[in-house]
Amino acid sequence: MTESERPPEPPPDDAPDGDPADGQSTLPTARVTRRERWSLVWLLPILALAVGGWLVVKTLAERGPTITIEFPNAGGLQAGKTKVKYKDVDIGTVTDIAVSDDLQYVTVTAELRHGTDHMLAEDTEFWIARPLITASQISGLETLLSGPYVALAPGTGKLGRRDFKGLDKPPVVTINAPGRRFRLRASSLGSLNLGTPVYYRGIQVGQVVNYNIDKDGKRLTIDIFIQSPNDGLIFKTTRFWNASGIDVKVGVDGVTVDTESLMSVLIGGIAFETPAEPEHPPRAPPKQFFNLFPNRAAAMKEPEFNRLTYVMVFQQSVRGLKVGAPVSLRGIKIGEVTDINLEFEAQQIKILIPVTVEINPDRLGLRRPLEEIRSENPELLKDLIQRGLRAQLKPENLLTGALYIDLDFHQNAPPATEYERDGVPVIPTLPTPLEAATNRIMDILDKIDALPIEEIGDDLRGTLAGTRAIADSRELRSAIADLSAVLTEIRTLTQGLNATVMPEMGPLLRDAQRTLNSANGALSSVQDLVAPDAPASTELVSAMQEVTGAARAVRLLAEYLERHPEALIQGKGGGR
Repeated sequence: MTESERPPEPPPDDAPDGDPADGQSTLPTARVTRRERWSLVWLLPILALAVGGWLVVKTLAERGPTITIEFPNAGGLQAGKTKVKYKDVDIGTVTDIAVSDDLQYVTVTAELRHGTDHMLAEDTEFWIARPLITASQISGLETLLSGPYVALAPGTGKLGRRDFKGLDKPPVVTINAPGRRFRLRASSLGSLNLGTPVYYRGIQVGQVVNYNIDKDGKRLTIDIFIQSPNDGLIFKTTRFWNASGIDVKVGVDGVTVDTESLMSVLIGGIAFETPAEPEHPPRAPPKQFFNLFPNRAAAMKEPEFNRLTYVMVFQQSVRGLKVGAPVSLRGIKIGEVTDINLEFEAQQIKILIPVTVEINPDRLGLRRPLEEIRSENPELLKDLIQRGLRAQLKPENLLTGALYIDLDFHQNAPPATEYERDGVPVIPTLPTPLEAATNRIMDILDKIDALPIEEIGDDLRGTLAGTRAIADSRELRSAIADLSAVLTEIRTLTQGLNATVMPEMGPLLRDAQRTLNSANGALSSVQDLVAPDAPASTELVSAMQEVTGAARAVRLLAEYLERHPEALIQGKGGGR
């Protein structure tokens, strides 16, 4: 306590009291003292205010970024409870869920922890982690108990983005995964799907991560991801093919079965390989396009250059001939079929099937370049056609009915001239061996059918009827009886002559006797033949009936073979 705050000391006891008469009071005198401006009482609120301000500044400084994400739906998400996770670590919380103004999507607002700004790039991906079970992928099973959450995959692009569009499904491979992406072009997706494995020599080294239809709608673009360090196996000359299922091929070599693995049989797969080359090919850059071939044989097929194009016009059925069918010269493949068309000639009312083929001149065994040979003989193809060069369809496999085109020289081929169709030279054709045999049989049947079999049968029936009428006539029977009587008289006369004249005319009479006996036997045979119940007459009638039935069967056979020429090899199927 300061001196100014101390109370005044009382006067001593021995001090004389004031004299009332003098007008002096005996009460103590008050003193006015001045207090200090600041007191210790104000220190406590000032300290509390400073602590509060420091906490506010610290909270604002440690607060993470606030982001918005657009999802198709917010199934299972709850504001204030649903977490935002990266590698199963909580890095934020969903604070608000609202429906967009156009009612097309859901806007999810989330607050992330401090220090997560480096995760928010232009290509950062968000999705809702839910249970997902497919043939090629199983994920999100832990959410069965804990509930769904918002998953994050940091991007590698420019930082600073705060509004994002969430994915409909979890990505197969995140952006920051080690490896590279490549793109495949295919005509159809087949059994491929998201997560379909990519194999190299039977080992899975990647998977399909996306696929889209091209803008023109003609082909597909399939994105694949190859994990590091296996992405170094992709070169600019690498070939990819569809290894899904089991590839069964029946050809001249028999049945060939090709498959990559049991997993590829169940869920499909893609395989790749780099052809061996003298020089080491350069590595493929990321997102380079490759063609996806249907099988390994097509993928590893060597490219052929300077191929020659020809057209072969067929008039018979080409069922079994497909694009890619081989073109052979005396059993050696020199090309393949590239196109098959159908044309109708209205003037001649005829159907033509022009088949376009490509022939590799390098496989012809030429000792000199073809251009040099052509320069010396511009009419080379014409000379070959005059020497009998013809194209002919032949069966490649009797079980499948596949056909191929065989080129060969036929000395007895009908004459043909060289001409072009739309600027492409035409190689004349011959009917197939089966068709040629069928044509010969049809010619024979046509000739048989041209015979007047019915008229011949009618004539034979008339002849038999006349013969039967003659055999049944009384005149013939009377003549036979008279002839028998004459023969009897002649025999009697002969016996008499034999007794009287025989010694002298024995040889002559014996000859006459033999002649008469022969005539008698012949007449007996004629009588037996023309009798109504004679076997010969009955058999003759039956034979004519069988000839008539055979002619009818031949006609039916000719009509059936004309409709089904393949029945000569395959036989008549059931129900036909």
